[in-house]
Amino acid sequence: MDSRLRGNDVFTPSLSFPRRRESRKFAIQNLNSTVGCFLRNFFLTREFLINLKHHYTRKGGKKMSKKRNILIALVVGVATASLVFMSPVWAKVEGDTITFGAAVSFTGKYSTNGKHTKKGYELAVKRINAMGGVRVSGKSYKIKVKYYDDESTPARAGQLADRLIKQDGIKFILGPYGSGPTKAIAPITEKYKIPMVEGNGASRSLFNKGYRYIFAVLSTSEQYLAEAITVAAEQAEKAGKKASSVKVAIAVENDPFSMDIRAGVLDDARKYNMKVIIDDKLPKDLMDMTATLTKVKALRPDILVISGHSKGAVLAIRQTSQMKVDVPILAITHCEAADVIGKFGGDANYTLCATQWAETMTYRGKWFGFSGDYAETFKKEYGYMPPYQAAESTAAVLVYVDALERASSFDTEEVRDALAATNLQTFYGWIDFDDTGKNIAKPMVLRQIQRGKYVPIAPSKFAAGEVIWPKPKWSER
Repeated sequence: MDSRLRGNDVFTPSLSFPRRRESRKFAIQNLNSTVGCFLRNFFLTREFLINLKHHYTRKGGKKMSKKRNILIALVVGVATASLVFMSPVWAKVEGDTITFGAAVSFTGKYSTNGKHTKKGYELAVKRINAMGGVRVSGKSYKIKVKYYDDESTPARAGQLADRLIKQDGIKFILGPYGSGPTKAIAPITEKYKIPMVEGNGASRSLFNKGYRYIFAVLSTSEQYLAEAITVAAEQAEKAGKKASSVKVAIAVENDPFSMDIRAGVLDDARKYNMKVIIDDKLPKDLMDMTATLTKVKALRPDILVISGHSKGAVLAIRQTSQMKVDVPILAITHCEAADVIGKFGGDANYTLCATQWAETMTYRGKWFGFSGDYAETFKKEYGYMPPYQAAESTAAVLVYVDALERASSFDTEEVRDALAATNLQTFYGWIDFDDTGKNIAKPMVLRQIQRGKYVPIAPSKFAAGEVIWPKPKWSER
């Protein structure tokens, strides 16, 4: 038997048998779509097996049954392989619905932000479907997301991404919450050449490995609190001191995201020749930072930088208040996601908070209007103002939709190329990916909690007020 698998040709046996049902053969040969390839292989293989049976029956009947069965198994195996490996990779589209996949933290230590992430995705899905869906090749499609709980565990996130792609047939992946789970998923999507658009994996180590299929709408994590160092330098100079006189204390969770924040703070501190007097790496199961805060009280730094996701933000406000830790500048991440104003009221005042996005910004996009419009829509839907984790998740869906419409195709390579060419303004900001897949068009913003409100103070183009410095001592509050 002579069989060849060339390019996108189907498996075609070369034994000479009487040709039957020529009209069927003619019709099959004119099917050029992916479905056509499947049907063509099925019918040709079926017809070949029927002829094979007659051929070996004439050659020796039952004596040839063993050889015949082996040959049949071989033919079926090769034909099946041709179905798997010769067709282009298409998205999972059922009827008029495109299905995205996401492994997100609904339980475990990242569950608070995992739920914000899902709400951001779901709000985008609801708005896009209400506006007519996604238009691809002249047809409109609804969208939905298939979710799994990654349990705040990177290894589980990687397993679930593999399941979404291999078992569920998902070809478009939305990112999880957190740099750790995102780092676990990225090699999976690269392996299968499946695009992933994400808004919650900010570690810069995601973008130095040559990945081609990851696209992040957010600013990378080393930028989060670097602006706080600039604020400390400016305030020192206003007070008649040198920026180099500023003493810096750092306490970060030992995870990829927070370690990148540490790296960014260290880089900016070196720029001003500042002295880092505390540099603590906190455990991943962060429950207490008393030891660090005791050192802060003793060494009296000018700025204390803390990063530990939502749990770290809660601990920072609670324990600095309980221990009456006085420091001129306290800068942290995840203020909104942890709801530090709601939980601690006036004790959260004067804290500097890094954010990817704020409702006071003047960005505008076609799906939600201005940043403030998005915030009001989210609040009406879920009962609270959106933290940036929700906003960037919504933006990730919008980027996917924009790319699908520009590609006008479900082929994953064509959609990947459309994503790489993105230049889009949304309520969340401008989105323009560099060659590594990170967004280079949107800066971080630093806000200070003043009288129970978030007030943007840096960079200057987004500032809505002046920083209150130094942070009043607890005895004066």
